[in-house]
Amino acid sequence: MTNDKTLRSLLESVANGDVSPDLALDELKHLAYEPVGEFAKIDNHRALRTGFPEVIWGPGKTPTQIAQIMEVMRLRNSVVMATRIEPAVYAALQPKVRGLRYYESARICAITPPTIEPRYSGIIGILSAGTADLPVAEEAAVTAELSGFRVQRLWDVGVAGIHRLLNNRHVITSASVLIVVAGMEGALPSVVAGLADCPVIAVPTSIGYGASFGGLAPLLTMLNSCAAGVGVVNIDNGFGAAVLAGQILRTAEKLRMASSDS
Repeated sequence: MTNDKTLRSLLESVANGDVSPDLALDELKHLAYEPVGEFAKIDNHRALRTGFPEVIWGPGKTPTQIAQIMEVMRLRNSVVMATRIEPAVYAALQPKVRGLRYYESARICAITPPTIEPRYSGIIGILSAGTADLPVAEEAAVTAELSGFRVQRLWDVGVAGIHRLLNNRHVITSASVLIVVAGMEGALPSVVAGLADCPVIAVPTSIGYGASFGGLAPLLTMLNSCAAGVGVVNIDNGFGAAVLAGQILRTAEKLRMASSDS
């Protein structure tokens, strides 16, 4: 009951007399939220409201808590995802959760179908300035792919060797939305936005020497970009960048559908 097609089908079955109101009520009783023990309440309604299901934030939770949440969520979602999962936590989760998959670079573990086909048109291009930015960039990439979007990766193309970026202009020109991940001084999103005709989502990372102040310096650089069309998410927030990129593509899809229906 966590996607609109299934919910509509249930309501039509009730209207047609194929399903009793009592049975429908039983199906819907956990639609708003569902408790897990005394420590969590799963927002089952989130996908219906926003298009994206709730995702588990790993830090601060025990492996047992994460496992229990995932087991409840898997009953109502085809994909269940937990972020910021360190290898030791995954090792503790693996025997507790059947079919759990680990994306080590992204620090994401997930329950997924055998294959995930893209459900939306368009391409999310994801660029990283340096190799050290990869955990955040991969968090964005894996989040987007598990959410049903096509992703094109381009790593280690920072401004210190700008020819690496310019030799891969096709990634910029083929993208519908770009996510640009950079630490140090955070200049790459401004350069990319000066070349791109699509929205650019800038992600500052906490990579850099002392004067980068744990990512504050690149964050301010990105906020002060002189290139138009740059939006900025919080430091190391690859997940948030992927969700924002997905919302942009989903909105474009809705507008296309509305235009074709009119």
